Amino acid sequence: ANGQVSIGFVTWLNYTNPHLSPFHEMQRWKTHPEIAALLKGAKRVSYGARAISDGGLQSIPKLVMPGAALIGDSAGFLNVPRIKGTHTAMKSGMMAAEAAVEAIVSQRGHDELAAYPEAFERSWVKKELSVVRNVVPLVKKFGDMLGSGLAGVTMWLEHWGLKVPFTMHHHPDHESLWRKDLVKPIVYPKADGVLTFDRLSSVFISNTNHEEDQPVHLTLKDPAVPIAYNLPMYDEPAQRYCPAGVYEVVGEETGDPKFVINAQNCVHCKTCDIKDPTQNINWVVPEGGGGPNYPNM
Repeated sequence: ANGQVSIGFVTWLNYTNPHLSPFHEMQRWKTHPEIAALLKGAKRVSYGARAISDGGLQSIPKLVMPGAALIGDSAGFLNVPRIKGTHTAMKSGMMAAEAAVEAIVSQRGHDELAAYPEAFERSWVKKELSVVRNVVPLVKKFGDMLGSGLAGVTMWLEHWGLKVPFTMHHHPDHESLWRKDLVKPIVYPKADGVLTFDRLSSVFISNTNHEEDQPVHLTLKDPAVPIAYNLPMYDEPAQRYCPAGVYEVVGEETGDPKFVINAQNCVHCKTCDIKDPTQNINWVVPEGGGGPNYPNM
């Protein structure tokens, strides 16, 4: 809209410092002179957060199951170097729809749309993702400078038809955290309420709403793990990786810490399901209609 600016900040979830907070990294980023200049005199009108799939070709899951198909970002079709995925999402939707029509015409039901993944294997989407398949692993392994240089070389070789004879693999993001005693704590500046803000006021303008009597959609496989293991090892990183302030540790100062889940604040970014070091948190679909209601995002 006229007079509005949208900004976004991406934090790769393979970070090692458990004290890092993606939300507060974005707030700090906004204080950079070039970003601050864009926002001078502006009023914050909306806020949201979402985990995006950047694993590329190596991370694409099984695309079909009885009654459903994965398309777009849910399938991992984002072209990370181009920061674009709308075109691949549209094409994957077209391929899935064509497979569904074929199944309906054949009077099939309750089976998998096998024609969809077969079409993907033959499509330009697969070819495009194959060209950039090593970009993210190279940057994550060798860093911004060297990794980006190597990634650029591999993309040009692929572009010229010289297929790179290897495919680098990913490591799960939840395995990357170091123990809290091996890293320096990160102290973030206090929000000024003008350029930088706190999480709870940000969640408020995401228009997040859940019925109070619905079952909690964030479940723990073992309720003891957050305090017994994650707190002494990682200072319970859920307090920081969640961009909505859903998870808290209360009572620590009195020697009786308790792990609290404020599920009503959840914006359904799914970061907790991905980053929790013990994979103890399970995000499940909330009651229908629950969650954020973004007005202009």
